[in-house]
Amino acid sequence: MKKSFFTILIFSSFLLFAHDDSEIFNLDNFKLESGVTLPNAKLSYVTHGKLNERKDNLILVPSAYLGDHHGFDYLIKPGKALDPEKYFIVATDMFQNGLSSSPSNTESPYNGPNFPLINIRDNVNAGYRLITEVFKVKKIKAVVGFSMGAQQAFQWGVSYPKFTQKIVGIAGSAVEYPHGKVRLEGFISAIEADSSFKNGNYTTQPEKGLRAGGAHWSSWGWSQEWFRKELYKEMGLENIDEVINWFEEFVLTWDANNLIALARTWQNNNIGNTPGFKGDYKKALGSIKADVLYMPSETDMYFHIDALKNEAKFIPKVNLKIIPSLWGHIAGAGFAKEDADFINKQIIEFFK
Repeated sequence: MKKSFFTILIFSSFLLFAHDDSEIFNLDNFKLESGVTLPNAKLSYVTHGKLNERKDNLILVPSAYLGDHHGFDYLIKPGKALDPEKYFIVATDMFQNGLSSSPSNTESPYNGPNFPLINIRDNVNAGYRLITEVFKVKKIKAVVGFSMGAQQAFQWGVSYPKFTQKIVGIAGSAVEYPHGKVRLEGFISAIEADSSFKNGNYTTQPEKGLRAGGAHWSSWGWSQEWFRKELYKEMGLENIDEVINWFEEFVLTWDANNLIALARTWQNNNIGNTPGFKGDYKKALGSIKADVLYMPSETDMYFHIDALKNEAKFIPKVNLKIIPSLWGHIAGAGFAKEDADFINKQIIEFFK
């Protein structure tokens, strides 16, 4: 099978865990929103560029689902939106992605399926500690996030309203709605149905379950029109069987418990559950003081365009720019050149 630029880009962005370049910030005994204290908690991150003398050029880039701190490498280049010659970029890894504290790398009693529930706010609070304790920064220029990274970006604006000047949320929402919860449950169920999963106490990765999860996921990442127009050929894939196999192989590079734990975090996301808002996501969004660039994908089947347009209405200083793409949710990751160029241009203009 031939491999195009897109296939190479996807794998180079996400599959670098075995030979990684990240640093580790020790959070010690980190208290989670659930009340559980996670012992010896760790936050993985990388940096690009230099922090200036005024310490006002830091941009935080949190990771997404099925991703790590390489997710925005396509924009972290001279002349691009996240120019390391202008900005100090800090790219962090979410809990549970295998680099920061996760089911796969945590000792008993929180190993494997015993890992505690993580909320988006837990990731944001860990990032706040990194930025303030390691880099001694009192205000950051921006938070830029895609998908679950966008969930974190919006949460930054509510949890630390005076700390963040600008927020860029790409193909992600501030609330996980019922349909999304059901979709994620289907993915989780596919993995758990494998008899070798053993309630998360497996000795080898449950390959059948992971493959089933990948097959499930392959129908959601892109739009229906993307399939109909055979745009998968731009990834070097010849037919839908190869699309399914591609996603199966991708999911197989992950630990099953990590994937399920991250999916639970995703399912439970609701910015309205921030302390003080009593579950009211509209009031929470209305409290954001930062300038917000809200960039949904027009054809996203994870985060539906109607729901995201609705959220944008409650953000005081919002600039809604819809990515005009048939690449569905994946458009937000900039795999197609047209999408990458659109996202890059919008962020550059927004930072001006």
